[in-house]
Amino acid sequence: MNKPADGVVVIDKPLGMTSHDVVGRMRRVLGMRRVGHAGTLDPDASGVLVIGFGRGTRLLTYLTGDDKDYQATIRLGMSTATDDAAGEIISRADRSTVTAVSDEAILGAVERLRGVISQRPSAVSAIKVDGVRAYARVRAGEDVVLPERTVEVSRFDVQSIRRDETAGSVEVDATFTVSSGTYIRALARDLGASLGIGGHLVCLRRTRSGRFAIGSAVALPEPGDDVEVLDLATALRQTLPCVEVDAAAASDIAHGRIVPAPAGDVAVPAAGGTSTADVPGASGSADAAPSGAPSDRPEGQGGAVAEGIEVGVLSNGDVVAIARLHDGVLHPKAVFASPAP
Repeated sequence: MNKPADGVVVIDKPLGMTSHDVVGRMRRVLGMRRVGHAGTLDPDASGVLVIGFGRGTRLLTYLTGDDKDYQATIRLGMSTATDDAAGEIISRADRSTVTAVSDEAILGAVERLRGVISQRPSAVSAIKVDGVRAYARVRAGEDVVLPERTVEVSRFDVQSIRRDETAGSVEVDATFTVSSGTYIRALARDLGASLGIGGHLVCLRRTRSGRFAIGSAVALPEPGDDVEVLDLATALRQTLPCVEVDAAAASDIAHGRIVPAPAGDVAVPAAGGTSTADVPGASGSADAAPSGAPSDRPEGQGGAVAEGIEVGVLSNGDVVAIARLHDGVLHPKAVFASPAP
């Protein structure tokens, strides 16, 4: 297999593996140590996991904070120690109490969990407390209560509600769009708590992470398999708005110098590809959607790039740097190209 030196691979993570397990596999597949991921998925969750390797790992910082889409199933009627199906059941509502909760009540509780909310992450999470993962502290017998954080649930749409009268439970299938750092199992827990019957997550699949959707994901390869890779320039164009500079400007940026932003077109990421739009030069500025959010414009159209945001810088199609655009000037933040002597 011809193994590229840098890039991004969008993996459809299988159930039963940690994100770290996937990174370990990809190190063996690619034959390199410099591999990382952009957003943890629990072993019991599947779906989009963006892997960066070589210089592609430097893009992960700009991907981790992107919003994400999920499909999930929530079981109402019982709570678990981990807020998911892997944990011990710690409380179970009476069958009659669960039966008395109407579909309308469930939909009303869902509505209250949309928007900007305060959420307490599950204690069994990867959040660090004084340098130690919360889940490790729980396994060591500590009682961990994490502080609430502000998150945004821009979509929590119920697809179906199924009742199991024998088991005394209700299963809710739903789709989500959430900000980075939102825990779907915490939403399951809080939905059940607001209804007074408890709840936990039983199934989770990530269908999008920023610009990278499940349709572009590939099965986790084995060592020796061919790998479908996004080269560094393509991955950058799908991550950030991009500008092209000439060779002289590229050399200056590679040496860490600031340069005027070129007037003309900028490639603006859109779902599934890129589009072009006018970029302000030394004097212009305009609003733009966050780099991780789906475009509000019709597909194939662009928009102007706002001052004060990061942009990818390319020269003759090669990645030079990521820079901050400010007052019509590009300020290098992460240099990819080696400076010419």
